[in-house]
Amino acid sequence: MVSRIENGEVSTLILKDSSRMARNYLQAGLYRQMFQEKGVRLICINDGTDTALKEDDFLPFREIMAEWHARDTSRKIKSVITAKGKSGKPTSNIAIYGFIKDPDDKNRWLIDEPAAAVVRRIFQMTMDGIGPYEIARTLTEEKVERPSYYLGSRGRGKHKNSYDGEHPYTWWCSTITHILSMPEYCGHTVNFRTRRENFKSKKATQIPAEEWLIFENAHDAIISQEVFDTVQKLRGTPRRIDRFGDANPLTGLLWCKDCGAKMYNHRKTKPTLHKNGNGKTYEERPQDIYQCSAWKLNKTKFAAKCSAHHIQTKAVREIILEVLRKTAGYVRDHEDEFVELVRASSAVKQGETAKSYKKQIAKNEKRVAELSKVFRSLYEDKALCKLSEERFEEMTAGYEQEEADLKAQTDRLQSELDAFNSDSVRADKFIELVRRYTRFEELTNAMINEFIERVEIHEGVWSESGGQYKGTRRQDVDVYLKYVGKFIAPDMRSQEEIEAERIAEEKAERERTRRRENARKRTEEKREAEAVPAPPKPAA
Repeated sequence: MVSRIENGEVSTLILKDSSRMARNYLQAGLYRQMFQEKGVRLICINDGTDTALKEDDFLPFREIMAEWHARDTSRKIKSVITAKGKSGKPTSNIAIYGFIKDPDDKNRWLIDEPAAAVVRRIFQMTMDGIGPYEIARTLTEEKVERPSYYLGSRGRGKHKNSYDGEHPYTWWCSTITHILSMPEYCGHTVNFRTRRENFKSKKATQIPAEEWLIFENAHDAIISQEVFDTVQKLRGTPRRIDRFGDANPLTGLLWCKDCGAKMYNHRKTKPTLHKNGNGKTYEERPQDIYQCSAWKLNKTKFAAKCSAHHIQTKAVREIILEVLRKTAGYVRDHEDEFVELVRASSAVKQGETAKSYKKQIAKNEKRVAELSKVFRSLYEDKALCKLSEERFEEMTAGYEQEEADLKAQTDRLQSELDAFNSDSVRADKFIELVRRYTRFEELTNAMINEFIERVEIHEGVWSESGGQYKGTRRQDVDVYLKYVGKFIAPDMRSQEEIEAERIAEEKAERERTRRRENARKRTEEKREAEAVPAPPKPAA
């Protein structure tokens, strides 16, 4: 309409009243000025206004009142929505993908099973180490209806009148990441994710996740809280796909035992000498290792820090699988003993740390009380002009930061103390997790993500003196499982089995020593042969 007026195609504009033109009185004034310049006759029926007869001096005031009415209505609606959101009811008028509104209660969500199956699959694929892009590509190739089309074609969702019906199976990476970030799939109600600055603005501003209002277990869950938390941790760790075609699932789980830094993964092909029937040839063999990131980064700066802590990915996977086999086997055969061992381990840990934690908490609380007195004294000095404004701000800023740090440390220590009381619950969760797996023959990405909390790598130690590459290299690896931490399952083998394994290990060590000695002799003989000068050629 405005473009037609600017082109001179309109001579008369008839409105029910002036508020229909605009609820923004400034914009309405600009419109009226444009109508006057273009010679457009304005008629507002209920207001009794006709610019062809006379100018209405009260029209601007009515426009201001219309804006006030809109602001007041917006304020009332906002207060109603706020009260509804704080009561635990969803503030959204629509149910997200995977849910459907209860016909008998519009504030309750029910699981929409066809869509929920897709949601579960997306989370499971993420647990298996598949990235959002690959998930979107797989769902597109399998012709799974994307959320906007699925909801819109069934008369639901915010796109029910504007969904793209020509591309029903085109999934986007952003859609996958949005689904993976929704706590509603755990059965929670999340309110106040966005806000608008005022009633005139149509742009929604995102609110930080810390300020969301979350009501847990408000409706049926599609996935468990443990799966959701694991997925958020996986999404927070970058896993880059290299030229080998996939990302290492152990990235983000391996840590240096000595300096606490992350372990970097290095994968490349290394030319290796290989002997065959036709002679010596070189072939490309893959190399997949982890190294301490602090050592690796400082090595390029010629600054020594930590050490390599070199370990092969294959070795880490074998160790993790062996830990899972032993732990799962013990849990299945001795559930009661397992729970008691977890409690006993926690009791020892609590006895070692609780005393120091409580002492530190008491010390922090005493210092916070002292800071309150300091603040009171500073305010009095400021009020009596004994302290300058600059000096007052400088001192209070430092004391406020100290107080905030003390309170944060106290909350952390108290939460760790409270965690000791939930050990039996954590043991039950681990038992439930073990029951979900019937076999532990192969280490899968899902098993790594569900069972492993972190893995700490010690530096390797050589069995013979004389530096590196002397003798047999042994390296300790600490595997921390979810819910139970570092758990060493009791050895349930018989004395005969233990003795047989010891004998076999000694035999293998003697064989490795013999091979090393033979390799050294061959190397020395080769060097001696190369050192002997060739005989002179006879004279012609």
